[in-house]
Amino acid sequence: MTQPNEASQASASAASKSAFPIPANVFAETVTEVKHYTDRLFKFRITRPASFRFRSGEFVMIGLPNAERPVFRAYSVASPSWDEEVEFYSIKVPDGPLTEHLQKIKVGDTILMRKKPTGTLVNDALIPGKRVYMFSTGTGIAPFASLIRDPETYEKFDQVILTHTCREIDELKYGEELVEICNNDPLVGEFAKGRLIHYTSVTREDFPRMGRITDLMESGKLFEDLGVPPINPDVDRAMICGSMAMLNDTKDMLEKFNLVEGSNARPASFVVERAFVD
Repeated sequence: MTQPNEASQASASAASKSAFPIPANVFAETVTEVKHYTDRLFKFRITRPASFRFRSGEFVMIGLPNAERPVFRAYSVASPSWDEEVEFYSIKVPDGPLTEHLQKIKVGDTILMRKKPTGTLVNDALIPGKRVYMFSTGTGIAPFASLIRDPETYEKFDQVILTHTCREIDELKYGEELVEICNNDPLVGEFAKGRLIHYTSVTREDFPRMGRITDLMESGKLFEDLGVPPINPDVDRAMICGSMAMLNDTKDMLEKFNLVEGSNARPASFVVERAFVD
């Protein structure tokens, strides 16, 4: 990892010093890596508190120590539960209450993270099956970045199909990098190779696969491209994370295939994460 320059170090020092006390239910952690993929998307990693425990696929509330009452937003933990650091994948919103400032973080800066993780996109919320589909758009790939790097996912399912739909080709970079890392990881690589399938599509540029994932499902192209039968409730399971329109449309599609929505309290054949939608 390259060392931050003097300007970055000054920024980090300033951001790491909060004029306000840190609440008892909040961790104050240090940024260890920042990588920008496009002018709209970036990832960052922070130190992991020794006491922080979560299930792969869960989310936490994060913020910055820049106000007496910091703004917190829900972010999926993109790293697996065994990782020594905590990774997040974020969109950049110019006037966003949090992301306007978050997108400017540097190595050494401080991130606030509430101590209690939660979420429905976890292996425990699905009943056993042969194949699991992870349907994502944009930064909705983040919880699946965690799950595809967790050995438990491959213990529960024979095949893992990660779909990622974005507006532009460059927005697929994080997912492509992620899958490469997963396939070469010493812990999960042997499970992922040949069993993890990455299916990408784009909506606003020429690309071998174009269109919304629901359209590709409805036309049958998704299953034809993958070489698998249409979704069967006896063997197939699914998870969904994306925009509200995507969540609703994909949920409706899965219910047409006779899948049943589940939760932590009542596991079933598909789950939806709604925490990131207003």
